[in-house]
Amino acid sequence: MAALVFSLILNACGNALCITSNVGSGIWTASAVNMHEAFGLDVGLLLFLIGLVNAITNQFLIRRLDIKRFIGEVVFVLCFSYFVDLFTMAFTAVGIPSLPWFVRMLISILGVSTFCVAISVYQRANIFMHPNDDTTNILRFMYLKGNATASQLIDFVPPIIIMAVTFTITHRVDAVNIGTFYSFLMNGFLIATADRLVFPKLVHNFKVKRD
Repeated sequence: MAALVFSLILNACGNALCITSNVGSGIWTASAVNMHEAFGLDVGLLLFLIGLVNAITNQFLIRRLDIKRFIGEVVFVLCFSYFVDLFTMAFTAVGIPSLPWFVRMLISILGVSTFCVAISVYQRANIFMHPNDDTTNILRFMYLKGNATASQLIDFVPPIIIMAVTFTITHRVDAVNIGTFYSFLMNGFLIATADRLVFPKLVHNFKVKRD
């Protein structure tokens, strides 16, 4: 449980670093930022709604109704969205958005690396996790023979579609920059590396109950 709480907060912190640095966010966070620009809804609310859709999708992917899993993921994403907003306000207050571009680029890369470590930790703890990361976990172990990189790449398809749609409304793409491309290329590798190096005694215990 300590690993779960630690990784939840770490994930929110990493995403907030990406948002406030404004040099590219993780691709799902970038899709929320672009929906914010297109529709005016709060980024934290959009992150929650994305997570809710992911949680519902996961029920179909595991091919059974798992109420405990669903409720746990919804509670996780509620806490995650709250902490993202909290960290974003704090990092904005200390002046990260006004730092030189090169420094913000490094902060964005740090943010991506940070949330990848967090994902690795709570995926291995496998108590509850962000529903989007449970999606990649399900894809990885149920459909892709443990391939973390392939599961991440498949998971990037929906946010790319979302940003294509918002582009037709705003005629621009926000929160996509070096940090986003770093995330696109490195997420799977960073997660797999963290699996080996960060809390190595915490091993994957992925399982799906079957009827």
